[in-house]
Amino acid sequence: MKSLVLIFLLSMLAGCTPGRMNDPYPDSERGSNTLYLGFVARPSHLDPAQSYSDDAYEILEQIVVPPLQYSYLKRPYILEPDLLDRMPLVTRLDATGKPLPAAAPSAQVAETVYELHVRPGTFYQPHPAFVRRADGRLRYTPMTAEDWSHVRRWQDFRHTATREVVAADLAHEIRRLASPQVNSPVLQLMGEHIIGLQALADRLQHDAGRVGQNQYLDLDRYPLPGVEVVDRYTLRIRLKGVYPQFRYWLAMPFFAPVPAEVDAFYHQPGMQSHNFSLDWHPVGSGPYMLTLMEPNRRIELTRNPLFHGERYPTEGEPGDRSAGLLAEAGRPLPLIDRVVFSREKEVIPYWNKFLQGYYDLSAISSDNFDEAVRINAAGQAEVAPAMRRRGIRLVKAVLPTIQYVGFNMLDPVVGGSSERSRKLRQAIAIAVNYEDFIAIFLNGRGQIAQDPLPPGIFGHQEGVQGVDPVVYQVRNGHVVRRPISAALQLMREAGYSDGRDVQTGRPLVLYYDNTFTGPNAKAYVDWMVQQLARIHVQLVPRSMDFNHFQDNLQHGNVQMFVAGWNADYPDPENFFALFYGPNGKVASNGENDTNYRNPQFDALFEQMKYMDDTPERARIIAQMNAILQQDVPWLFGFYPLEYELEQPWVGPRKISTMNRGTIKYLSLDIAMRERLREQDNRPVLWPLAWLAGLLALLLLVHLLRHLRRTNRKSSWDDA
Repeated sequence: MKSLVLIFLLSMLAGCTPGRMNDPYPDSERGSNTLYLGFVARPSHLDPAQSYSDDAYEILEQIVVPPLQYSYLKRPYILEPDLLDRMPLVTRLDATGKPLPAAAPSAQVAETVYELHVRPGTFYQPHPAFVRRADGRLRYTPMTAEDWSHVRRWQDFRHTATREVVAADLAHEIRRLASPQVNSPVLQLMGEHIIGLQALADRLQHDAGRVGQNQYLDLDRYPLPGVEVVDRYTLRIRLKGVYPQFRYWLAMPFFAPVPAEVDAFYHQPGMQSHNFSLDWHPVGSGPYMLTLMEPNRRIELTRNPLFHGERYPTEGEPGDRSAGLLAEAGRPLPLIDRVVFSREKEVIPYWNKFLQGYYDLSAISSDNFDEAVRINAAGQAEVAPAMRRRGIRLVKAVLPTIQYVGFNMLDPVVGGSSERSRKLRQAIAIAVNYEDFIAIFLNGRGQIAQDPLPPGIFGHQEGVQGVDPVVYQVRNGHVVRRPISAALQLMREAGYSDGRDVQTGRPLVLYYDNTFTGPNAKAYVDWMVQQLARIHVQLVPRSMDFNHFQDNLQHGNVQMFVAGWNADYPDPENFFALFYGPNGKVASNGENDTNYRNPQFDALFEQMKYMDDTPERARIIAQMNAILQQDVPWLFGFYPLEYELEQPWVGPRKISTMNRGTIKYLSLDIAMRERLREQDNRPVLWPLAWLAGLLALLLLVHLLRHLRRTNRKSSWDDA
């Protein structure tokens, strides 16, 4: 037995050559132009009409192409054509159908018409739904018994084909938003704006009940007045009144074309049982096509051989050129041939594989933050020295998100428009030191919010121009938080000297509603209690589950509460709507959770939301921010920062927080990756050699003892 073990170990040692014994990828992939990424949660939906999450968009937006996209390099975020060959032509009409000037008051606008022109020569990725027989009939619709006899996996389809993207495909996808077989999350909103869409949804709901969920509804048989196919490449969409934010929805997958052939193909019997659907096998005209879908293990994207015409941008922001972001200017996209997503259920294996060079990019969790990042003397985050020595870089971006604490403006103590309640809110705003919160709980991954608009949103102002004068002051060109003495003075002016109501003598007690969970929940709550204790306010936390919290918001049973907002699109209207009086949560179940109402603010909002991004709109936005800063319906809190690490062989890149379809812009130095992987993953063979030597010694001792016993036995036999 020991001889067998020794032979096995020696054969292993002899077979070991310098290289990567821990490489998780096949040898055939070495040297390939492949981007390796990890994912934790499997994507929920990849159907463009259903998908509405970041984890799904990271995959879907590489595959499908909506009419518009966000500029990769320019900030604030601006839209540019993607599927289209030009920006949409927008016409506003009065009640008689007569065109109005762009500056016409919104009250005069009965309809807005968006005319979209698809770029000719754009083709779908190869797909079996497009294959036709010699007589013109579709090859796989319907699927025959013979077809199903050899199709088990997606790769078993023997034939694929393509066709050009046309305007009718966009119209079909808009109809899909109304289909009860799809259940699109944007139907309610789009039904309020696209003429006839809600009526179509009602009719489809009736008809779907007769044909069944899995039987195909031929959507193109149903009229939709708000969507008109003008010619092969031109589509007109008619909206009720004015809704300028519609242009941002045209940059989302909801409006990426889905051909009727593909829709019908996936509604055949047997498709669901084989997991063949748009959710798992979407089709588009994007730079990549999905070639392997194993959501619990591995997802692969491969360069779409029919993608052409798009090139790397040739201009960006000041500083982009010096940062290397224009090194690929003018090159055809995509720059990478293949993308492999591997599922990692735990953070530690993900992190270790990144350090070994087997993932090209990595997010930073709280578990590995100290190893990856350090805060320098200026208070700025930078990559840790050990990471820097390996050439690993830190990429940062401010998310279009705000975390805040709201005041219920219907509450008799903290709410209302009286000077007393306003000064109380102002005092609390000064006392709650979010700089400390960011340092203690977020490892510096946050930017103080002076108003509701994050960077990248039109109207956001950096530096001293955007300072909240209630909470901050400018000293020698630096923005500093007002001292706690200023908050205590406001408390006295509000009638709460030393934290007691001067009229009743009772201590001021406030309630803090939150949904904090996890190991840091108590620390978050205790921190907030300590902040208000600095102005002698007793804060009573009330933690609850999310559903209970939402119910309390709906009925106004809150006082102070923790919340956040992530932009659906980069427009100030999306944030200011959270303060618009008619959107009050209690009165109309709107998004205005604080139930804030200020007639001057509401009037400015109604004017601002219909405007283009002009200096006049920026002026109005500044007025609106000034009103909110004085009224303090929120403690503005902070804008979260996204930190990512990239390997030295990844070309310079910019995080685009509004657009996940940016893999096409990435580049790799394959030779550097192979060299550094070999260098960092050389096998350490001396322990194996030492063990083999030890076993050899033990075997030698065993053999000597065996020979001694054999000789002794032979002597006894001779005797």
